[in-house]
Amino acid sequence: MMALCRKSPRVAHSAPKYAMFLRASLIVLLLLSWPRPSAGKKKLYIGALFPMSGGWPGGQACMPSAQMALDLVNNRSDILPDYELELIHYDSMCDPGESTKLLYDLLYTEPIKIVLMPGCSGVSTIVAEAARMWNLIVLSYGSSSPALSNRQRFPTFFRTHPSATLHNPTRVQLFQKWKWTRIATIQQTTEVFTSTLDDLEQRVKEAGIEISVRQSFLTDPAVAVKNLKRQDARIIVGLFYETEARKVFCEVFKEKLYGKKYVWFLIGWYADNWFKIKDPAINCTVENMTEAVEGHVTTEIVMLNPETVRGVSNMTSQEFIATLMSRLGGMNPEETGGFQEAPLAFDAVWALALALNKTVAPLKAKGRRLEDFNYNNPDITSEIYRALNTSSFEGVSGQVVFDAQGSRMAMTLIEQLQGGSYKKIGYYDSSQKNLSWFDNDVWIGAGPPADRTVVIEEFRYLSQKLFAAVSVFAGLGILLGIVCLTFNIYNGNVRYIQNSQPYLNNMTAVGCMMALAAVFPLGIDGHHVHRSQFPVVCQFRLWLLGLGFSLAYGSMFTKIWWVHTLFTKKEEKKEKKKQHLEPWKLYATVGVLLAIDFLSLMIWQIVDPLHITVEKFTKEAPKEDKDVLIQPLLEHCSSEKMNTWLGVVYGYKGLLLLLGIFLAYETKSVSTEKINDHRAVGMAIYNVAVLCLITAPVTMILSSQQDASFAFASLAIVFSAYITLVVLFVPKMRRLITRGEWQSEQQDTLKTGSSTNNNDEEKSRQLERENRELQKIIQEKEERVSALRNQLAERQALRNRRRPSSGQNQNHNAPPPSSQPDPKSLLPPPGYPNPTTDNHSLPPSFSNSSNLYPADSKMSRNHCHNSQIPLLYK
Repeated sequence: MMALCRKSPRVAHSAPKYAMFLRASLIVLLLLSWPRPSAGKKKLYIGALFPMSGGWPGGQACMPSAQMALDLVNNRSDILPDYELELIHYDSMCDPGESTKLLYDLLYTEPIKIVLMPGCSGVSTIVAEAARMWNLIVLSYGSSSPALSNRQRFPTFFRTHPSATLHNPTRVQLFQKWKWTRIATIQQTTEVFTSTLDDLEQRVKEAGIEISVRQSFLTDPAVAVKNLKRQDARIIVGLFYETEARKVFCEVFKEKLYGKKYVWFLIGWYADNWFKIKDPAINCTVENMTEAVEGHVTTEIVMLNPETVRGVSNMTSQEFIATLMSRLGGMNPEETGGFQEAPLAFDAVWALALALNKTVAPLKAKGRRLEDFNYNNPDITSEIYRALNTSSFEGVSGQVVFDAQGSRMAMTLIEQLQGGSYKKIGYYDSSQKNLSWFDNDVWIGAGPPADRTVVIEEFRYLSQKLFAAVSVFAGLGILLGIVCLTFNIYNGNVRYIQNSQPYLNNMTAVGCMMALAAVFPLGIDGHHVHRSQFPVVCQFRLWLLGLGFSLAYGSMFTKIWWVHTLFTKKEEKKEKKKQHLEPWKLYATVGVLLAIDFLSLMIWQIVDPLHITVEKFTKEAPKEDKDVLIQPLLEHCSSEKMNTWLGVVYGYKGLLLLLGIFLAYETKSVSTEKINDHRAVGMAIYNVAVLCLITAPVTMILSSQQDASFAFASLAIVFSAYITLVVLFVPKMRRLITRGEWQSEQQDTLKTGSSTNNNDEEKSRQLERENRELQKIIQEKEERVSALRNQLAERQALRNRRRPSSGQNQNHNAPPPSSQPDPKSLLPPPGYPNPTTDNHSLPPSFSNSSNLYPADSKMSRNHCHNSQIPLLYK
């Protein structure tokens, strides 16, 4: 071995040199393969927080995507040619507490970071609120909280992830497309959904859309869903997480708040089969959930450009996905956190690079450079802010534009669940306000449902059959009134008609015809006349009925009033009975009643005229299965103080009716030739008063039922008029027909003694009635006299028996008793008047009673001795 070594010493000395050569070659190869900046490039550092774990591990896909963008930017000679961007990142775990510690490390550890890039909304809130103290721009790729749009609180914040409020312009656009002006909302009580809903409320208010119902819940949505059902919510926006969405729609199924009458708007970032996932927190089956969610609409932010276009990165969205998949090493995208947001992180780096590139020239003009940035220099920060605020480029996620609050303006994807799977039905670009519609939306009904129950106003009209039937009766009644009036005028000179005060009867007939004529305007409504002409119909009703009642009832009341006044006096006023009843007093009384009604109606019409009022009833569902409700309406004649006027009129008329009943009762036994039909008038007053007193309150109670109200009022008028005409005029017609008294007074004078015979006949009938009454009285008196005679005979016999016994004890020389009775024994008992033999003390009828009995009567006047007359009083 030593010999071998010695033989080859070069070899021994050359081995170390070879090893050193290999190491040097390897270093050169590594340096050549390592991406290094061009000579003279200065580094700009970006401090990033990627959540690799935690509630949202979005950094798993977003960090490789951001690194891809940095490589492409650094290899571009037209973007920041003198600079190189480098990413310094930490795992925030989507925890605001951890992120606060990492932010401290980023700020107080060299090198200086020119921009910060957080991920989660909670982390971005902490970073963005503190960044302004160090004059740092914050650009987020994964924050959607609407609270971050507050420029006063976060003045230097931008994000490529659209705000959750970006769904709202799309929703408003869909509301307007489907012509909905009334919506309802239900939300889970969290900050992100509350902020989103506040923004939606402001936007719909500007669009003229009303949020009628706003419900919220923390964990149990049962009460909130029931309230939506109770308040007739139709278009419902739901803001809640996926787990709560299953709870909500289980309650929706129970309350039947789905189907062709309802549309639900949900967030689009749920899993496609979220409603089929078994959840122990609900007690609904998959079939129940599938039935309840069918047809709902979702809005989702477009995070990947659907069009095949090359943007600023010279990559299409499809090429970006392919490159990202290779970077991830074949990982399953559904299991990689942040895969959907990866295009947003890619475009965030490009937005930052383009903004920094845009600031180079302005800063150079001011004698400054990007590498001069420090945390105490706001000038460079202002230039970067201005450049980001005006950014606009085509990225892999679509057009990248920021609004005034620094939020990304992106397109929104609109989908609808059709047959258990989501179908794309359109896109909306809120920056361009352009809606791309595919016209493939499907509805359970004939089309999009109404935003509320459609209410159809429907007027209730009077039954035409009822109106026609009552009108026929009223017309016949008017004909009857004409016949009665003609009869009364034609036979006005007949003494029997004259004694019934024919002019008052004529007024009664005319009043009945006016009241019957009021039935026609009483049944006229909007079915017959235009709404503008209806107040005229109301006035006709009032005047015809009011004046007709005054004429008809007023004339009858006048008769009964004067009969009571003249023929029901006390004994000391008998002489006044014989005074003549002057007709002008009757007419004056009717005139006063008519004038009172006329003035009251005139004042009513001038002060508070009648007009149309429309009464609304409870909405009714139609018999057909339609999404409508019927709003019944009924037209009324009314005035501002209708109840006051009716109270005055009904009170006055009611008193007249009650007084008429009283007077008719008081005069029922009065007999007079001056008004020979006052009993018939009393009967008519009874009927009219009863019908009116019953009908007036009933019609007020039934005013909302047009058929019943009209039937009661019109039939009361018809029956009252018929009864009055029949009771007053038919007996007169019958008398004149049966007795042949059709001729006038002048014609009766041609017949010798015809008028005298009529008077004698009337007197004969009266005497017959008096004769029958006197016979009854005399028979009663005869029975009484017979009884008294028997008593007298018994007493006389008793006295005769007592006298012999007393005579035996007395002197036989005593004179014998007189055969005449003792006058004292015939005196009446104490308290009775002394008897008199004066013939004038007897009733007048007794003095003339001899001619009422035949000669063979039981008792004649000669049978009554003057001495026996006092027995009648005993």
